Amino acid sequence: MTILQAEHITKSYGGRTIIEDINIELHKGELVSLLGVSGAGKTTLFHVLSGLTAPEEGRVVLSGEDITAKPGRISYMMQKDLLLPHKKIIDNVSLPLVLGGEKKTEARRKAEPLFAQFGLEGTQYQYPGQLSGGMRQRAALLRTYLSSDGVALLDEPFSALDTITKSSIHQWYLDVMERIDLSTLFITHDIDEAILLSDRIYILSGQPGRITEEIVIEEKKPRPADFNLTEGFFRYKREIIGKLALGGPQEGQA
Repeated sequence: MTILQAEHITKSYGGRTIIEDINIELHKGELVSLLGVSGAGKTTLFHVLSGLTAPEEGRVVLSGEDITAKPGRISYMMQKDLLLPHKKIIDNVSLPLVLGGEKKTEARRKAEPLFAQFGLEGTQYQYPGQLSGGMRQRAALLRTYLSSDGVALLDEPFSALDTITKSSIHQWYLDVMERIDLSTLFITHDIDEAILLSDRIYILSGQPGRITEEIVIEEKKPRPADFNLTEGFFRYKREIIGKLALGGPQEGQA
């Protein structure tokens, strides 16, 4: 079942077209990656999908409803965790509920049971500065979930983590997605990360940015721990590198 659609999205800033005629969809329970070089317009697309900005053309549809330029329906997590250092973790993660009009005690009550599912049990009354990078990202993801309508947009959320922590949090996030029935659209520059996590990968390239390819990762989840060492993995990687190279210089590029 399709839960999120971007239909013919075009967005410009200062007279320059950043993305043009973008069509993508996210099915329920999927993790779909958006992969491309810097400047192709991935974050601009997320701003449109989340309702932070309106497109010149096209629309965004969530579960059959047109939500174009309507913020607050889809949660959006940027690269930095943006946890407030002076607030306890439970108040950081429940902040979207408070901003939505709920009282602090009720927001805490709703957030509390999810701490165990997100591997954060015992951190509720600590401050962000007391947590590791991986735990801070888990807290940020819990906050994102509490502000979501079943869909999360993640903009390179794991890019600042070391390799070992990133590998661990990848599997954790896939497990959490399945448990809480979450669908995810994921920006990354990391080809390996996209292959390991995704059900499908959209390649965005050119200036203005356009979807030039959709790649389906056929291996079922959960994938073997050594999937990144298999010939199948390297076949996907070679294909993606080739598609990115074919994106080539377009309008506005030297």
